Amino acid sequence: MSKTLQGKVAVVTGGTSGIGLATAKRFAAEGATVFITGRRQAELDAAVKAVGPHATGVRSDVSNLADIDRLYEVVKQNKAPIDILFANAGGGEFAPLGTITEKHFDDTFASNVKGVLFTVQKALPLLRDGASIILTSSTSGTQGNPAFSVYGATKAAVRNFARSWILDLKDRRIRVNAISPGPIKTPGLHGLAKSEEEAQVMFGQMAATIPLGRLGDPDEVAKAAVFLASDDSSFINGIELFVDGGAAQI
Repeated sequence: MSKTLQGKVAVVTGGTSGIGLATAKRFAAEGATVFITGRRQAELDAAVKAVGPHATGVRSDVSNLADIDRLYEVVKQNKAPIDILFANAGGGEFAPLGTITEKHFDDTFASNVKGVLFTVQKALPLLRDGASIILTSSTSGTQGNPAFSVYGATKAAVRNFARSWILDLKDRRIRVNAISPGPIKTPGLHGLAKSEEEAQVMFGQMAATIPLGRLGDPDEVAKAAVFLASDDSSFINGIELFVDGGAAQI
């Protein structure tokens, strides 16, 4: 392996499963020291073991600002400055218009928008000039999806963060890019279904909308994140990189 991230320090929020875990593994395999976060200690411990000896886990909920402060205190005490920040934590649930509750709205925006904003803002003193920030957006931020409007709105906000923050951070040459996955076969996607049978039906319906005819794998998103984290993307800034099998392009 080329070790394109050799000697770099990376922080991955939401790193205990799915895209976050796959990316943490890729970062570590490419030579980075990786800090990962998750809300549940048992899952966090398992993820650290899976990533390997160059991983450190910090239990953290990105919607809680005190948790974010604790995350960066651990990083500061160990391996700062930060070269790569992957603000990936977040999630969503189905809620058609007419059934959306205040709690659903607040919870989704707290993790997906507030959490991303303060994950990045609180990292600024520890970020190396010329660092790479990667935000997890979604094809749902571009496309309409039934019963997923609140989630889609949060991801549209994340996409705009990348556009705006490259201007705020231009003097420090910090790049900010967004990855927008399409349907990726993760535990989070599976959890949107109420049963295994319903999940398989949902997966089939989603695959039918994708030109490649299948759902993506978390590692396929992780490979894109490695590219945006590395010097191979040194003149790429403010983009939205779709990892979606072509779904958002038709």
